Amino acid sequence: MRSLGIEGAWALEPKVFPDDRGSFHEWFRSAEFREATGYDLSLAQANCSVSRWGVVRGVHFSDVPPGQAKYVTCLRGAVLDVVVDLRVGSPTFARWEALRLDDDSHHAVFLAEGLGHAFMALTDDATVAYLCSTGYAPEREHGVNPLDPELGIAWPEHIPPILSPKDAQAPSLAEAGLAGLLPRYEACQAHYGQLRDGRA
Repeated sequence: MRSLGIEGAWALEPKVFPDDRGSFHEWFRSAEFREATGYDLSLAQANCSVSRWGVVRGVHFSDVPPGQAKYVTCLRGAVLDVVVDLRVGSPTFARWEALRLDDDSHHAVFLAEGLGHAFMALTDDATVAYLCSTGYAPEREHGVNPLDPELGIAWPEHIPPILSPKDAQAPSLAEAGLAGLLPRYEACQAHYGQLRDGRA
């Protein structure tokens, strides 16, 4: 796993073995995950979304603790996957990293609790699978508008973004901060420490 420029975010770039039948790859290995993060991935829920060209989902995040870590890959088509540091007090607060996930390279992304997640479908029927550390809890789920100019995510200019009403009405980063919705870096660090100690 390759560490991204935001603490708590990694990219998995597996070796793909193609042959005349198709291909094979390992998209998750617990030993490699533990070596990178210092703890095991606790799996509580697995999700799958299918999106048409131009759909943007996110930027989504959860309260910490417990937060929701995500391990994400694209099973069909392609997406531009974005990790955003929403942790108030983080050295990389408001920074984002974007990676292309597709059914050719089979790359995956892990983002720790407290980080925001979004993606744009670059193809029709873009199918994204998520492994989640906690189950869905609507009272703990929040969003930041993915088109917020302060975030400045560089979505592809030639693709008109399609947002759900909920994501379109999500607050800006500044508004989410003023409302006290954003996770605090110190709380996230304490949570990561508990994961490494086996106490979370």
